[in-house]
Order: sequence, then structure tokens, then C-alpha cells
Amino acid sequence: MRTALPTPQGSLNTQRTGSVPPPPEQVEERTLVFEGFAYQCRIVHQEAPRAAPLLLLGGSSQNRHSWQGHEKWLAPLCTVITVDLPGYGSADFLPAHYGIGFLAAAVQHMLVETGMPPVNLFGGCFGEVVGLRFAQLHPGSVRRIVFCGAAMRLPEIYTDAVPRLSHALERGEIEAAAGGLVELFMSNPAAGQVRRHAAVARLLHRQFVNQTPDELGKAVEHNTRLVTHGCYEPLPVPEVPTLVFTGEHDTLCTPQMGRELAATIPAARFTTVREADHLVTVERRQESSELIGRFCTDSPIDDLPYCTPVESPGAGLSCATAHR
Repeated sequence: MRTALPTPQGSLNTQRTGSVPPPPEQVEERTLVFEGFAYQCRIVHQEAPRAAPLLLLGGSSQNRHSWQGHEKWLAPLCTVITVDLPGYGSADFLPAHYGIGFLAAAVQHMLVETGMPPVNLFGGCFGEVVGLRFAQLHPGSVRRIVFCGAAMRLPEIYTDAVPRLSHALERGEIEAAAGGLVELFMSNPAAGQVRRHAAVARLLHRQFVNQTPDELGKAVEHNTRLVTHGCYEPLPVPEVPTLVFTGEHDTLCTPQMGRELAATIPAARFTTVREADHLVTVERRQESSELIGRFCTDSPIDDLPYCTPVESPGAGLSCATAHR
């Protein structure tokens, strides 16, 4: 099933110049079925793209509509794709014995079914877990990679919190679980200044307490899936331009964890966004969108005022690969 309708131009085209207005973006919604599980994707088509299509894979609590606020800066640059994979958002429930490889295969299925060329890939938080496996298993489908809030291992504070939070959700103790989840995803205010910290904390809490029974069931299954299958396999990563970033005060997937992941990827670059934590794409929406957009259009990312100096942790690996 698909639907399409024009998106009003206005703010979407603020970065464009010229006297002739560009064609309007077209929004398409598709329902697909992979291995018996129905799932949905959202495509904002750009008829005059400056870059390859951008696939955004967000965190477990995000859905295909969570990135509409970023489209103001990203849709003028390229076609933007978001998806509710099986087990998430409005897609069918997915039992936990289906692992990360299954979700990566669903991503490839979506790209084939929608006729997409190789994409620029963004993966944030859990989206990085799926995105990395997708890139490892389907390297020909990826042009560039951007990971945010990334890690090669499950953070200890996550594995410690999962049983407690899952039990609270199963018992219907939603307020207690919501408070614990906000503490897990957001930094302690004493860690450093974070833009919109209080507002984002309230937003996150409200989102958690308003979950439907279906969403709660999927959240419990998600935690079981991650703990059961883990988040990383040491498979080759395609040698494409790669950027890893996170908020400078990220206490869930710390900057050091992101730096470690970047060090395993040839030619990967790493930076942090100032005055942000794990929820950097929410707290600093415009800045993170600009960073993603600049990288995907091969524009300079050094010396951005909201980023710390860009590092190249994978430089040694890149040199070793080049001399094989």
C-alpha cells in the first residue's frame, strides 16, 4: 500500500537559492511485508537531490515520524527515508528470537522493494546497531555512513537497568519505568550543560508514560532481543566515508565508546556535539541535521562551532588496509 501527497515547500527550501522555485517534495507511505511481518516506511522524495538518498534508522523509542522535524534541513538535500522495522513503531510485533541480522535483512528488503539506489546511512542509538549490521551484510547498498550514540558493546548501565525496567513494565508500573528510562537515556545535570535538558526530559517521560499496551510489549521484547543477541559482530565494514558522533556529555554510549567504534572502521572520523548528551539529535536538532547533511554532501565538517575537533581514530586501520 502506498500513499503520496505534496509537502508544503516553505521552510523546507530555506537553504536553496535561485529565482526558480524547486519542485515540491513528495511524501510516500508504504506498507511492506518481510518474512510474514508487516512494516511501514516513509519516503520524502526529492526531485533535485544533491546527495544519495538518506536512510535514517533511529532509536528503539523512535518511529518513522520521529524525524519529521529534521526534514526542514535534510529534505532539501536528498530523498529521506524512515522506517518502522518489524517489532517497532506501528509494524507487527517481532518475537525476540529474531535477531539483529533479521532486522538488517528487512532494511535491505525495503530498499529493494522501493527501488532505492545505494543510500547514505544514518544510525542513531539502536539504529546504529541495525545500521552497522546492515552495512556489514549489504555493503553494496551503502554510500556513506553516519552513526550517532554508538557503541560496540551494550553499556553496563543498560544491562544493569534492563531487568529492573522490564519487570516494572510487565507489572504495569509505568511511572517508575518512565523515570528509570529518562535517567538511563539522559545525562545527570551535573555532568555538564545540555541544551533543552529539562524540556527533553519532560518530553521523554511523557512519551514513555503514554505508550500503548502494544508499544509496551514491543519495548520489553526489544530489551530481551538486545540482551539475548548483543549489538556487535566483528564483520568487515564497507570502506566508505564514515562519521561517528555523539553528545559530549553522553553517559549511555559515551564518547569513548563511539571513538572505539570509529577506530574499527577504515577512515572513520569522530566528533562530539557540544552541550548535548545521548539525545543530541533532539536537543540540538538543527546542528545535528546540519552535521549529517554536510557529511552526506561532502561539505567540510571541520571547525563547526558546535562540534569538538574532528578526530580520525581509524586512520591507522585505513593505512594498514591500504597496504595489504
